Amino acid sequence: MFPELNNLLNTTPDRAEQGKLTLLCDAKTDGSFLVHHFLSFYLRANCKVCFVALIQSFSHYNIVGQKLGVSLTTARERGQLVLLEGLKSSVDVFFRAQEEPHPLQFLREANAETLQPLYEFVQEALKPVDSEEAVWRYPVLLVDDLSVLLSLGVGAVAVLDFVHYCRATVCWKLKGSMVALVHDTGDAEDEENDILLNGLSHQSHLILRAEGLVTGFCRDVHGQLTILWRRPLQPTAQREQSLTYQYKIQDKNVSFFARGMSPAVL
Repeated sequence: MFPELNNLLNTTPDRAEQGKLTLLCDAKTDGSFLVHHFLSFYLRANCKVCFVALIQSFSHYNIVGQKLGVSLTTARERGQLVLLEGLKSSVDVFFRAQEEPHPLQFLREANAETLQPLYEFVQEALKPVDSEEAVWRYPVLLVDDLSVLLSLGVGAVAVLDFVHYCRATVCWKLKGSMVALVHDTGDAEDEENDILLNGLSHQSHLILRAEGLVTGFCRDVHGQLTILWRRPLQPTAQREQSLTYQYKIQDKNVSFFARGMSPAVL
């Protein structure tokens, strides 16, 4: 995980909030470093993690995780990590006979109106188990990323319904946490993406938005991160608080600094 980001969020494993939805958003940049951070963070915190990985292979996430000091292979073997590898599972859906509904069953449907099999996969992965084995602190659902579902023909309303049921189960019933990445295409004509992004923004307690620089590529500053905390129960003036930093991604870390205060500039 990235210590500097934990410091900015004022978050440690002992202080990680439960029952919350964290929205990761990227615009004109790659926000996957945020996914890797939260994945390694919750594994280190000894949480039970269900990871719906729709973008990259397991080996990719595992290699990055090793750089951050965690082994996804070990976590999966000990039952701490349950992973749905979208790239691999899609082959099973198309080319192998399925006796039971597959989490990605919607790939075989012309007009997917529900993601119930995917929700049932999450529900089964994170259900409490009475055993004498390792007891995890609390369950976490991590999705990378929800925008892929739109690209595969699932409507924004169906994705929002999926998120709603996952929140009801993971955040409210099981007192866990949910983290999801969504792309901001910046296309005014992409109504489905706007509906999804706006709908999730209203439900989120914490929003991390990574953006590319307006000036374009820079070797020493890779982008800008805006952190927005939403506290509905606070007085009106304190309900939202935001901070903005610029960042540089390194091999095993991410450096954050105030805008215009990059060491390379100074």
